[in-house]
Amino acid sequence: MKMFLTGKKVLQYGRLCGGLILLSLFSQMFLTARAQDAPPVSAINTSSSIEKYLDKVQGKTADELVAYALENNAELAAARKEIEAARALVKQARLKPNPSVEFSRQEQIGGSDNDTMIAGSLPLELGGRRKTRINVAIAELTIREKEVANRERLLAAEVRAKFGEALAQAFKLKLTEDLLETALNGFRLVQARVTEGRTPPLEENMTLVEVNRLRSMREVVAGKTEIAFLELRNLLGMKPEEPLRLRGDFADLLAPLPTLSEFTGQALQTRPDLQGVRAIETLSEAQIEQARAAARIDASVSAGYGRNNFSFPVNGITNTGQLRPVQDIFHSLKFGITLEIPVRNRNQGAIEAAVANSQAAAKRLEFAELTVRREVASAFARYQSSARAMEIFRVGVRDQANTNLVVVRQTYELGAKNLIEYLVEERRFIELENEFIDAQLETYLARVEILRAANAPELIKK
Repeated sequence: MKMFLTGKKVLQYGRLCGGLILLSLFSQMFLTARAQDAPPVSAINTSSSIEKYLDKVQGKTADELVAYALENNAELAAARKEIEAARALVKQARLKPNPSVEFSRQEQIGGSDNDTMIAGSLPLELGGRRKTRINVAIAELTIREKEVANRERLLAAEVRAKFGEALAQAFKLKLTEDLLETALNGFRLVQARVTEGRTPPLEENMTLVEVNRLRSMREVVAGKTEIAFLELRNLLGMKPEEPLRLRGDFADLLAPLPTLSEFTGQALQTRPDLQGVRAIETLSEAQIEQARAAARIDASVSAGYGRNNFSFPVNGITNTGQLRPVQDIFHSLKFGITLEIPVRNRNQGAIEAAVANSQAAAKRLEFAELTVRREVASAFARYQSSARAMEIFRVGVRDQANTNLVVVRQTYELGAKNLIEYLVEERRFIELENEFIDAQLETYLARVEILRAANAPELIKK
């Protein structure tokens, strides 16, 4: 079938072709001008900031930071002062009661009679009062010690977790800076091709956009990294301006671990918070004995000396027949014992309260053991799932994505792939690398959670 064009249609078709040719020429001129206006590569800051955060030789490991935090954390130092106070109370409880001394003087108004008395008493603390008081003070000291040990456990786990978060951010910053350096090298290659006329200016502009995108990404990641390190410094008790560099990686996260039953057994035996609950139960039992001891009979002994100057307003005859006033000085000694007999007040209320507190402590201990079992099981399940996910990501995603990016880059440099295909693959690679770092961090945090739940710091080192 033949097609015939009228004169009008031929004119319209010619105008359309001319417009497309002009549009193409204008676009080429615009892109050329934009390429000429683009900042030179030398003006872009390519200096790496990763040395500020990572140091493979002088950097601090997680164990070193934990030791530093346990020594310098102000809140922990205040808690240790509470232990010193509790030790002083034990010392005070061991002391025996002081004796009491009483002195009295009595004078006759308008006369010469007077009476002087010196007496003293000593409490005996019968019925085991002193022993039960010491037991209560020791139990309270044990509670303080377990509270501080539990704070140390939590602080160590928090430092390790924050260490992992800061390390992951530093790895992301290093990845971004490495990709930026690669993009800059690609930009230089495209610039050379544009100068030689082998590549249109559009590719230079597209490459420059990608470079600037990575520059922007680096600034964002650098800010997050700085914040993570500031939070870590605060946890360590360091000033914000103090230098801090880390050393470590996530390479040993898949090392074999003990079984769940072993974790649970260790947690039930060594968790300081659980030991603290047991100490509270011991304290309640000691308080019961103290209340019962206070209901038993108690006594105090006393002794005294008296001097009495006594006279009558008459005269008497002495042996020599002389008159003198009837007056003499009398000396006396006093011994006695005072008994406190619990007849009406047998400390019934205090005993009942102590028994109720003991029962509450037993229930609290039962619940605490269930909580510890749940925490260990949850941490173990979290680690297993995150470790499997990380391994699948490493073998089935990350390695293949890295290979794909290398192949696409090589084919692009040889001219078999266009720039858009390379940029798409590069962005996919960046996303996958960041996701892999997140997967490593999640596995590390799960391992730290096992450490916290099972009170097993050696797990991180395996």
